[in-house]
Amino acid sequence: MTAKKATRKLRRRSSKSFPTLDSYLAEEGKLEEFEAQAIKEVLAWQIEKAMKKAGLTRTALAEKMHTSRAQLNRVLDPKDGNVTLETLMRVARHVGREVRIELV
Repeated sequence: MTAKKATRKLRRRSSKSFPTLDSYLAEEGKLEEFEAQAIKEVLAWQIEKAMKKAGLTRTALAEKMHTSRAQLNRVLDPKDGNVTLETLMRVARHVGREVRIELV
Protein backbone atom coordinates (compact mmCIF):
# COMPACT_ATOMS: atom_id res chain seq x y z
CA MET A 1 0.00 0.00 0.00
CA THR A 2 1.37 3.39 -0.89
CA ALA A 3 1.65 6.19 1.63
CA LYS A 4 -1.06 8.11 -0.20
CA LYS A 5 -3.54 5.21 0.00
CA ALA A 6 -2.71 4.64 3.67
CA THR A 7 -3.35 8.31 4.43
CA ARG A 8 -6.71 8.16 2.65
CA LYS A 9 -7.62 5.01 4.56
CA LEU A 10 -6.74 6.67 7.86
CA ARG A 11 -8.81 9.72 7.01
CA ARG A 12 -11.86 7.59 6.30
CA ARG A 13 -11.61 5.94 9.69
CA SER A 14 -12.16 8.86 11.97
CA SER A 15 -12.35 8.47 15.71
CA LYS A 16 -16.13 8.67 15.35
CA SER A 17 -16.08 5.42 13.35
CA PHE A 18 -14.36 3.54 16.17
CA PRO A 19 -15.14 5.02 19.57
CA THR A 20 -13.13 2.30 21.32
CA LEU A 21 -10.12 0.13 20.67
CA ASP A 22 -12.39 -2.92 21.07
CA SER A 23 -14.66 -1.74 18.25
CA TYR A 24 -11.66 -1.16 15.98
CA LEU A 25 -10.19 -4.61 16.76
CA ALA A 26 -13.60 -6.22 16.23
CA GLU A 27 -13.89 -4.51 12.83
CA GLU A 28 -10.44 -5.82 11.91
CA GLY A 29 -11.36 -9.33 13.11
CA LYS A 30 -8.62 -9.31 15.75
CA LEU A 31 -10.51 -8.72 19.01
CA GLU A 32 -10.51 -12.35 20.18
CA GLU A 33 -6.81 -12.74 19.39
CA PHE A 34 -5.90 -9.64 21.41
CA GLU A 35 -8.17 -10.62 24.31
CA ALA A 36 -6.61 -14.10 24.46
CA GLN A 37 -3.12 -12.59 24.47
CA ALA A 38 -4.09 -10.17 27.24
CA ILE A 39 -5.47 -13.01 29.38
CA LYS A 40 -2.25 -15.02 28.91
CA GLU A 41 -0.16 -12.02 29.94
CA VAL A 42 -2.25 -11.37 33.04
CA LEU A 43 -2.10 -15.04 34.08
CA ALA A 44 1.68 -15.15 33.62
CA TRP A 45 2.02 -11.93 35.64
CA GLN A 46 -0.20 -13.27 38.43
CA ILE A 47 1.75 -16.54 38.61
CA GLU A 48 5.09 -14.67 38.74
CA LYS A 49 3.70 -12.43 41.49
CA ALA A 50 2.51 -15.45 43.50
CA MET A 51 5.88 -17.15 43.00
CA LYS A 52 7.67 -14.09 44.35
CA LYS A 53 5.35 -13.93 47.36
CA ALA A 54 5.99 -17.63 48.04
CA GLY A 55 9.74 -17.16 47.58
CA LEU A 56 9.88 -19.60 44.69
CA THR A 57 12.22 -19.40 41.72
CA ARG A 58 11.24 -20.97 38.43
CA THR A 59 13.66 -23.81 39.08
CA ALA A 60 12.27 -24.45 42.57
CA LEU A 61 8.67 -24.37 41.32
CA ALA A 62 9.49 -26.75 38.47
CA GLU A 63 11.08 -29.18 40.95
CA LYS A 64 8.08 -28.89 43.26
CA MET A 65 5.79 -29.68 40.32
CA HIS A 66 7.98 -32.59 39.14
CA THR A 67 8.42 -31.00 35.73
CA SER A 68 11.18 -29.31 33.79
CA ARG A 69 12.02 -25.65 33.98
CA ALA A 70 11.54 -25.51 30.21
CA GLN A 71 7.92 -26.64 30.63
CA LEU A 72 7.34 -24.06 33.34
CA ASN A 73 8.90 -21.40 31.11
CA ARG A 74 6.35 -22.28 28.41
CA VAL A 75 3.53 -21.77 30.90
CA LEU A 76 4.93 -18.40 31.96
CA ASP A 77 5.58 -17.19 28.40
CA PRO A 78 2.39 -15.52 27.15
CA LYS A 79 3.68 -15.61 23.57
CA ASP A 80 4.07 -19.38 23.67
CA GLY A 81 1.43 -21.73 22.35
CA ASN A 82 -1.55 -23.05 24.19
CA VAL A 83 -1.29 -24.10 27.81
CA THR A 84 -3.89 -26.50 29.12
CA LEU A 85 -6.26 -25.55 31.87
CA GLU A 86 -5.00 -28.53 33.85
CA THR A 87 -1.43 -27.20 33.70
CA LEU A 88 -2.54 -23.74 34.81
CA MET A 89 -4.42 -25.28 37.72
CA ARG A 90 -1.35 -27.29 38.77
CA VAL A 91 0.87 -24.22 38.69
CA ALA A 92 -1.69 -22.18 40.61
CA ARG A 93 -2.02 -24.85 43.28
CA HIS A 94 1.75 -25.01 43.77
CA VAL A 95 1.97 -21.25 44.36
CA GLY A 96 -0.97 -21.25 46.76
CA ARG A 97 -3.57 -19.94 44.33
CA GLU A 98 -6.47 -21.33 42.33
CA VAL A 99 -7.82 -20.76 38.84
CA ARG A 100 -11.34 -19.40 38.46
CA ILE A 101 -13.06 -19.11 35.12
CA GLU A 102 -16.38 -17.44 34.53
CA LEU A 103 -18.47 -16.65 31.52
CA VAL A 104 -19.77 -13.11 31.49
